Amino acid sequence: MEKRKMCGREVSVVGLGTWQLGADWGDVEEKDALAVLDAAVESGVTFFDTADVYGDGRSETLIGRYLRDRPDAGIFVATKMGRRMEQIPENYVLENFRAWTDRSRKNLGVDTLDLVQLHCPPTPVYSSGEVFDALDTLVEEQRIAAYGVSVETCAEALTALTRPGTASIQIIFNAFRLKPLEEVLPRAAAQGVGIIARVPLASGLLSGRYTRETVFAADDHRTYNRHGEAFDQGETFSGVDFATGVEAAGEFSALAPEGATPAQTALRWIIQQPGVTTVIPGARNPAQARANAEAAALPALPAETLTAITELYDRSFRAQVHPRW
Repeated sequence: MEKRKMCGREVSVVGLGTWQLGADWGDVEEKDALAVLDAAVESGVTFFDTADVYGDGRSETLIGRYLRDRPDAGIFVATKMGRRMEQIPENYVLENFRAWTDRSRKNLGVDTLDLVQLHCPPTPVYSSGEVFDALDTLVEEQRIAAYGVSVETCAEALTALTRPGTASIQIIFNAFRLKPLEEVLPRAAAQGVGIIARVPLASGLLSGRYTRETVFAADDHRTYNRHGEAFDQGETFSGVDFATGVEAAGEFSALAPEGATPAQTALRWIIQQPGVTTVIPGARNPAQARANAEAAALPALPAETLTAITELYDRSFRAQVHPRW
């Protein structure tokens, strides 16, 4: 597995997102969740992304249990904080940061968290010097080794990049959401800031497995958040209309090279984008975890495929919720 540098360490270019091991993607039993973690690690993954709010700590706790069983696995764990309280800027203060990180340290069973990310906070938080001073204090107190932000918009990412202590930016980025290519990725690369690409398969659309008639479980966010009813709409199908996304996914599937699935092609496309440090697809079973990891070993997509993907985006989504211009 190829490694890239972030926070002074090397992490696998394909990581593992673990939202689905906590909640909001249907039920995943504990033994199945641990099997996913193990399959990812055995496939070369060394980067897990989680959050204190995923299953109200269930995802962190499962990872903590796995780390106790595999202390020599060399896993870099990035967690997130802030979404367990009312989303107002006044809650983003040092006292709460200490409490939140103490809870995550307990869940994960570590003294110092590798990376803590503000979890899509209210936009004014990114402009607050006091917030970033508090994050610096957490580093000084050795509660955390580094901090970053998980953002909803490119504007939020660019604001966070003005803060010298920002070590990483986590952003929605995939073949159906190209806007970060314009400013965020180049700026982050120039500053040596890691880019963590989330929602890489557009909530599964880019796997090519869905039709307009596909029905998801009632407790799956792809059922209850299609229009942003519960949280930002971009987290579900990258904010694109489901029917339009299904049609575009069919065209995308036809671009997959021989021997690669559409999902692996989507991950390979992200890996090739300059500035990306790691991409964090989720997996609900070991086979998915292994298949995702295998995308790192695929040959680079040729120029004609890259052009075709850009043209598909322009044709299908340019006038929708996240235009390139």
